[in-house]
Amino acid sequence: MAQPKPFTAVDPTLVGFQRALRKLPPEIRQLTDQAILDLYLPEIPGKYGFKKLNGYKNPSIYTIQIGGNHAYKLSMEITGGTAVLRRVGSHRQVDDTP
Repeated sequence: MAQPKPFTAVDPTLVGFQRALRKLPPEIRQLTDQAILDLYLPEIPGKYGFKKLNGYKNPSIYTIQIGGNHAYKLSMEITGGTAVLRRVGSHRQVDDTP
């Protein structure tokens, strides 16, 4: 089920995010590229499991799951209506340092 999104723009330009993106395996990179494109849709597709992380109020941090087995995640900070993409990597990497 698609979810309304709390942002209107997406910013994938953070250096750390771009570095992590380049380190992904090719098949996960393709899925991640598609997920980033899907963030521009009016609603976030339910397959990504978009959710707000507890314990992060300033900034508000959200994650989506990447891939069929959800072994990878992408985190973003919502600031002023923009989703600033922060981290992408294995589920554990993103959970340890979103």
